[in-house]
Amino acid sequence: MAGWQLRALCAVFAAASGSVHAEHSPALDRISVWLGGYYANTDADLSASSDRFAIGENKLSLADGHETSPRARLDVLIGDSQGLSFDYFGFSRDHTELLDRSFDLGANTFDVGARVKDSFDIDFGSIAYRWWFGDGNSVFGLGLGAAYYRVKAAVSGDVFLDGEAVSTRASYDDDAVAPLVTLGWRYALSDEFRVYLDASGTKKNGGNLSGHAYNGALGVEWFPLENFGIAAEYAATRLKLDHSGGSFDADLDMKLDGPALYLRMRF
Repeated sequence: MAGWQLRALCAVFAAASGSVHAEHSPALDRISVWLGGYYANTDADLSASSDRFAIGENKLSLADGHETSPRARLDVLIGDSQGLSFDYFGFSRDHTELLDRSFDLGANTFDVGARVKDSFDIDFGSIAYRWWFGDGNSVFGLGLGAAYYRVKAAVSGDVFLDGEAVSTRASYDDDAVAPLVTLGWRYALSDEFRVYLDASGTKKNGGNLSGHAYNGALGVEWFPLENFGIAAEYAATRLKLDHSGGSFDADLDMKLDGPALYLRMRF
C-alpha cells in the first residue's frame, strides 16, 4: 500500500474514532426530565357573539389572580446535536360573581345582578424535533413540531324569562392541532449550574378552534447531585383562541406570567 494511501486510511480511522467518542455539549443531557408547577398571575376574558353584542363588546372576566398549574417536560438527545422535546401544562379555574352588566352567550342573556359561575380548562401539549448548534458550553436550538390544545369553557347562572329566574348553562369543548416553532439557548456555567432561555409559538387558522399561543421562559438549573437538581424560571404565556360553530361564537384571551419551579432529573 502506498504511503499516501496508508496516511489517508489512518486519517479516516482517526476521524471515525473521534466521531464515536465525541461528546455532546455539557449544556445538554441525554435524557432530561422536568416535573413541577407554574405559579402564574392570570388574566383571562371570554368574549361571545350575540344578537345584542358583537365579539369584543360582550366580555366576561374568567380569571384574575394567581393560580398554580402543573407542568412537565421531557427532552431526549439523539446523537450529539439533535433531539426530541415534549412539553405539557394544564390550567383550570372556577369563578363565581355577580354581574354588573348584561352578558349574552348564544341564546342566553345573563342580566345585571345575576349570579354566574364560569369555568374553563385548558390542556396544552407539544412535541418538537430540535437541532442544536454550537459547541462547548453554549448551544442554540431550533425546533419544529406540533402543538395540541384543548379548551373547555362554560358559564352557568340565572336568566330571566317572563319575570322569573331560570337556571341555564352554555358551554363549549373543542381541541385542535397546530404547527409549532421553538427556539432555545443553553449555557453551562459549570457541571452544577446552567442557565437557559426557551421560546415557542404556534398559530392555526380555520376550523372550529383557531388562534395562536406563545410561550417564553428564562431560568437557571442547579444540580447538587449528579443526576438530580432543581430549576427555577420566570415564564410568560399568551393564548388567544377563537371558537366558532355550534350555538355561539366565542373568543378566549388568556395571559399567564410568573415563576415556575421544577424537580430536575438528568441522565
